[in-house]
Order: sequence, then C-alpha cells, then structure tokens
Amino acid sequence: MIRTIEWTDEGVVMIDQRLLPTQEIYNTYTTVEEVAEAIRSMVIRGAPAIGVATAMGLALGVKNLTSGENLESEWQKICETIRVRPTARNLFWAIERMDRVFQAHSGSLAQVQDALAREAQEMHREDIEINRRIGRHGQQLLSQGSTVLTHCNAGALATAGYGTALGVVRAAVEAGKGIQVFADETRPFLQGARLTSWEMVRENIPCTLIADNMAGYFMQAGRIQAVVVGADRIAANGDIANKIGTYGVAVLAKEHGIPFYVAAPLSTIDMGTPTGAQIPIEQRDIAEITRMAGQDLAPETVQVANPAFDITPNRLVAGIITEEGVARAPYVESLAGHYRIASERSGN
Repeated sequence: MIRTIEWTDEGVVMIDQRLLPTQEIYNTYTTVEEVAEAIRSMVIRGAPAIGVATAMGLALGVKNLTSGENLESEWQKICETIRVRPTARNLFWAIERMDRVFQAHSGSLAQVQDALAREAQEMHREDIEINRRIGRHGQQLLSQGSTVLTHCNAGALATAGYGTALGVVRAAVEAGKGIQVFADETRPFLQGARLTSWEMVRENIPCTLIADNMAGYFMQAGRIQAVVVGADRIAANGDIANKIGTYGVAVLAKEHGIPFYVAAPLSTIDMGTPTGAQIPIEQRDIAEITRMAGQDLAPETVQVANPAFDITPNRLVAGIITEEGVARAPYVESLAGHYRIASERSGN
C-alpha cells in the first residue's frame, strides 16, 4: 500500500505529492507549523488525508510543549495554527475529535501528550478500514467490464490508504470485475494526471488519462459507464463540495444518463451545514493557473480567478457511498440514517 502519512518517533512522515509522479520523496515534519504548511501547500491533500494530518499535527504540537502551564491557551493556539484550508470538512472534524481527547486528559501534560498521539494513530488506522468498507459497498454499483471516470485524486494518496473513489475501483478490481479507469487531468493542479494515473499504473489497473474537456466526448461515445468522485465536504442535504470541475462532470453525466457517485467517509459529511450554499470555497494562488513548470502561461496583467472547489447539487448525485452503505435521495434522511447506524455500531 502507498504510504501517504505515518506517525513516527521523529515526527510526521509524508510523501510530497507536489513532486509526483517524477519523484517519490518522503519528508519528516517535526512541528505543528510544518504540518500546517504541508497541508496548505498541498504536500498532503484530499479530505481524509488532511484529517489524519491535522490530528497528527495537533499531537505533534502538544508533544513539543515543555511545560503544562497555560495548557488550554497553548492548545487553542495549536488548533488555530492548523486551520489552513477552509473547505475540507475533515480538517475541522479532526480538530473537534482531538479537542474531546484533550479535554478528557488535560490535567497532565504527559497524559494529554500520550492520549493525543494514540488518538491520531487510531484515526490513521480507522481511515484505512473505513475506506475498505466504502470500497466494498461501492464496488457493488459497478458492472463487469465497465469504465469509470474519476475527477481529481480520491485514492490512497488522498487518504491514510486505499482511497475513497479509487477504493471503489480497487474493490471492484479485487472482485474480478475487470474495471478500467478514465482519469481526467484535473486542472489546474493536475491531481488526475500526476496522482491518479500514478496510482493506477503502480497497481496495473488499466487507466486512460484524458484532458478535462474530453469527458463529454467520451460519454457521448459510450465509453464511460459510471463516474465516481470523492468529496471535501458534503452538506446535510447531499450537496457536494469537491475539486473544481466536478460540477461540470456531474452535469455531463446527467445529460448522458450516466450515474454520478460520490464516495466519502461520514467524517466528510457536515450535518451542521444545511446546503452547499453555506460551504466556504477556498481561493488559491493564481500562479497555479498562470504558471506551470516555471513557465508563464498567461499575460502577467490578466485577471485570474482560482476557486479550488465547486458545489455539485444533490439532484445530480445518484448515490453517496459511505462506510455504512449507499445513501440515496432524499439525502437529508439517508445521510442522517447512516450517522445513526454508525452511532449504534460504536455504542454511542
């Protein structure tokens, strides 16, 4: 399995996804500030992976404290340091979960350091198991020999391991279904070209890389039977925030009668956000659009917009695949039902 992120005695080890596919470099991050910058600069990306990185960054921040004085205020500073990407729900979910652990053990610095480190590692383990469960549920939606279009990278690199959307593909391949992948390049950061195709080539899963504006052509030609994407935040009504361009793919899929599925853990679902209209959209550096490999692609004075995500309305979504099964419309009811199942499973 691809090692996306690990907790070690030396620090948090992450593969630098900015350098793929040409270089496979693992760096060790030793402070919460370094982990926060790795998240902001997309050394690590993908909502579930950001969640795990956030937990490990918080644990690292407390590990580096030398005194238990002003522990609560120091904790709040550490949490604020890592709030660097506003759209990814898992970042805030991880802060909330780690805060509950902090509050339960904050009487002793040594105890809270140990508890937070153990919780971060448990979240890493859980994420891989959750992704495998998502894969098992999702692969049942794919027919033998079908071709799946993906957008962005929702594979092992976007998680602690295995993947969400690509986890569905992996599970279908493991079930012997002969699945093929069309990976669109996913401008402007090229997660499809650089990351999804790299994962698929490594695992010998047939993969065809296409430009973003080719999706409609291949759908019209009958070459694509399903679309499976991940998500960075899902509203309570099933509206989806995912990598910019997802909405366009969903519209095309609807026009061509192709099911559009979203694969994501319950930790990505924000039941406190009623619709996609309330999801904050991160605006990223315009250089991601105007420059590539050190070369200018546009006039220096042109105005540029670079929203990192768009909102796909729930009416375009055929199903949301979580670790508890496949949620269908009306999503307000089915997603709440998945939360109830998970709560009963955990005994809470």
